[in-house]
Amino acid sequence: MKIVVIGGTGLIGSKLVGRLGDHGHNAVAAAPATGVDTLTGEGLKAALRGADVLVDVSNSPSFADDDVMTFFRTSTGNLIDAAQEEGIGHYVALSVVGSSRHPEIGYFRAKAAQEDLIMASGLHYSIVHATQFFEFAVGIADMSTKDGVVRLPGAGVQPMAADDVAAAVGRAAVGKPLGGRLEIAGPDKFGLDEWVRKVLVARNDSRAVVQDSDARYFGAHMHYDTLLPRQGAQFGVISLGDWLAFDAQVRS
Repeated sequence: MKIVVIGGTGLIGSKLVGRLGDHGHNAVAAAPATGVDTLTGEGLKAALRGADVLVDVSNSPSFADDDVMTFFRTSTGNLIDAAQEEGIGHYVALSVVGSSRHPEIGYFRAKAAQEDLIMASGLHYSIVHATQFFEFAVGIADMSTKDGVVRLPGAGVQPMAADDVAAAVGRAAVGKPLGGRLEIAGPDKFGLDEWVRKVLVARNDSRAVVQDSDARYFGAHMHYDTLLPRQGAQFGVISLGDWLAFDAQVRS
């Protein structure tokens, strides 16, 4: 099976291409570095020629509200046009748990727009909603730091390893189109502040992490269950403890 992975050189894409190749599929990494630009359409149709499945795990280089909306609208529009022209049988996209719950968050609003375009395209599709990745904890801490203290709302999270994300997206890619959404999450639930604190402590980062009811997440107030998966979600197998142990080995 030929599977084209848009964003195939990134964090999830590179892992996905490797997994698919290990299972005997012809996995093609499509990204600007390989001559494929979804914003301009350059190289896109050539990459999709003869493909059975298109998987989009790409991301906007800028998270500014206008930039991220422009990226996903333009990129997804070009992908849909090319997929329709090349007769792609299955369009798989990676999105985020909670994308439709907080339209005041620019990134969530852009991902919801991406999903709407795919669902209205007439293509057979599957949309995979993932929770936060373990790999994002430090970035969340950085954007939430003020005067040397990390302030986070009391939201619940069920973060997961990028390897588990890639495995779930891979299963979706080789399976039948869902014609809907699938939520995936990590095996354990934490408070947002608890998760970030564990990662910073493991990395010997001395910043204090406190739960603050006035703190916001990407500019929005969070309810406890806003970022948590709903009933029917599938769960990864890599725990935070296991991931931290592996991360320590890689960083040593």
